[in-house]
Order: sequence, then structure tokens, then C-alpha cells
Amino acid sequence: MELSAAIKARARELGFVAVGIALAEPDAAARFVFHERIDLGMYDGLPWFNHARADRATEPGRALHDAASVITLAAPYKTEYAPDEPIVGLRGRVARYAWGRDYHRVLEKKLRSLAAFIEERCGGRSRGLVDYGPLAERAYAARAGIGWFGKNTNLLLPGLGSWVLLAELVTTAPLEPDAPLAKSCGGCTRCIAACPTGAISGPYVVDNRRCISFQTIENRGWIPHELRPLLGDWVFGCDLCQDVCPVGGGHEGASLPEFSPATLDAALPELTGLLALTEERFRARFQGRAIMRAKRAGLARNVCVALGNLGDARAEPALSAALAHDPAPIVRGHAAWALGRIGGAEGRAALAQAQERERDAAVLEEIAAALAGASGAADGDGVLSTPAAWLAGPWRR
Repeated sequence: MELSAAIKARARELGFVAVGIALAEPDAAARFVFHERIDLGMYDGLPWFNHARADRATEPGRALHDAASVITLAAPYKTEYAPDEPIVGLRGRVARYAWGRDYHRVLEKKLRSLAAFIEERCGGRSRGLVDYGPLAERAYAARAGIGWFGKNTNLLLPGLGSWVLLAELVTTAPLEPDAPLAKSCGGCTRCIAACPTGAISGPYVVDNRRCISFQTIENRGWIPHELRPLLGDWVFGCDLCQDVCPVGGGHEGASLPEFSPATLDAALPELTGLLALTEERFRARFQGRAIMRAKRAGLARNVCVALGNLGDARAEPALSAALAHDPAPIVRGHAAWALGRIGGAEGRAALAQAQERERDAAVLEEIAAALAGASGAADGDGVLSTPAAWLAGPWRR
């Protein structure tokens, strides 16, 4: 009891707002759910998350031999941002967790400090994990009593909602486990209603294939046509189901300073500038940030979709340049889609010219479809009439 209390106190000194302990036992219930959803195809697009991975993730002893306890920690990131400078230009949205430094690096450093503290106290061995490791972190966090599963499958913490980043120490130190919370979402379904793609297909079920976060980060291929209008102006991740959750409406636990945006563009990037980034400039700009995971071509693809959804003719020069010169077919193809969606004269001319010189079959299909239906913003179907409505949005709350 004394050691557990000391570890929790040290974790809070490091900036964690919640700490819980679970026994390092297999979680049969989580394993069953993983296997079931893998078989249903809900993890399609994540080939690394297979049945073998599910087994490893639900048995902490595979992460660390002789593991006795799992310490689950939560770091807050509900950053508030009200820029002093005027908000102008065509801008997109980035999920709030990616506004500042890459959370993996930030939390890994804190875990090393906590592991050293435990070793000094009892000589135990520990292994730190930050979401990429072989552990079902939300399942063990729920067992450790720091939160409960919301209907969007995120872990919800009292007063904080899901505005936290999870990290774990699997340790050989035998610690007193905490009891799970006796809480639930009750009858609330706000997150389900807020998801524009229908990715939250029912309470506690998310179809990875329709999730905006998956499509803008993990998907390395073409974004399905039917989903593109539903992605809105998100270029990296999505916060919609979190924004509407009443559990996260409070301000308990200030965000760690490392997660604050350094500039306006870190939170609300100007899109045409992103579209012009070379590989070198992309790496220089986003080194040390989570956005690196999308890679340059993935981010540029997302930017094309966002510009098409904004429906503003000011985007046509940048999109036309991407269609003509971007080295990645996936970017050229999505630029063609966006130009067709905007439907301006400059964009139609760029599409016609590209049709003559393009050699990639998939891009040619996108160009032909764009030319055939280049009415875009005229019908207003899914096109954002103005960014002004969301520029005064949740980051100002």
C-alpha cells in the first residue's frame, strides 16, 4: 500500500492527472472482443493488428517477463487556444492531441523517470508503453479504475472525458490493485450522433474503416469517394465525438505545456501552404510532432480533400499545381477530385490539361470523374460554406 501510494504521488509530480494499478493478468473479455472485431473486418487497413497481436495485447506477461502489475497513467491534453493574430486564409483542422510535441516522446521520458523511481524503491524491473506497445491500454486502464469505456470506445475519465493520453508501466513490482469505476454513459448517445461518417456503428463499436482519424492518419491509400465529403476540413485526426461528450466538458487537469501549439498554423494550418511542401520541408516543419505519422503524401492528400470540401475557388491555383506537379499519384488524384468539387473555370481547365499528360490510370479515373461532375460547390452537398463557423469553434471554449 505504501509503495503504491508513493508511486502515484510521484506520477502526479510528473504531470499525470490519473494513476491506477491493475494486476498483470490476461484479460479474456478484451481478447474476445478483439478477435470478434478482427473477424468482422473492423480493423481492416491495420494489417499489424491481427489475432496474434490481440493475444499479446491482452497478456501483460508477454510485454515483460514476470510482470506483476500494470500501472496506467493519464496525461491531459485539452489545450485551450485563442490566437492573438487574425485568422485568415483557407484553414483545416488538426486533432488537438497533435497540436504540440509528439506525445510519445513526452510521455516516454516521464515513464523512464517513474521506472527509475520504482527501481530505487524496490528493485523491480519495468517496461514503459505509449500506445504502440503490445498492451490493450484502455482495457487495463478500465481495470485499474481510472476511467470507463465510452460509447465511442474511448476511455472516459471523470471531469476529463477522453481528453487524455494514456501510458503504462508494466512492472515486476507487486502493487495493490485498484477497483474499477462503477460508472457508465447511461442513455447518452451524443458521440454516436456527432460522427459524420457513421464510424460509431453502435454503442461501444467503432468501425475503423469509416473513422476520420483512420482515414487521415493510418490509411496510406485512396480515401473512399463516399467518405471524402464527410471528412470536412479535418487534415489529421478528428475530435468530434470528444467535443460533444459531456463528461469532458470540464477543465480539471491543465494540459501539459508540451501539448500547446507554438503557432496558429500548428492548430489551424493554412492549407494551400501545406499542399506545396516538399518532402524535405515537410520533415523540417513537422519533426517531433505526431503529424509525421501521416507522411507528406498522406497529409497532402488530406489537404486536397479538405480544400474540396471548403469549396472556395481561392484553392484552385494550389490544387492545379498539385495536379500538375506532385510526385505522388495519390495526391494528384485527390487534387483532381477537389477541383471537380469546387467546379471553377480555372480548375476545369487544369483538369483538361492534366487529362492530356497524365499516365497513371487511377489518377486518370479521378480526372475523368471530376470533369464529368465538376459542379462541386454549386449543389452545396457537404461543402462547407465558410470556415468562419468553425474558426470560433471548440478550441475557444
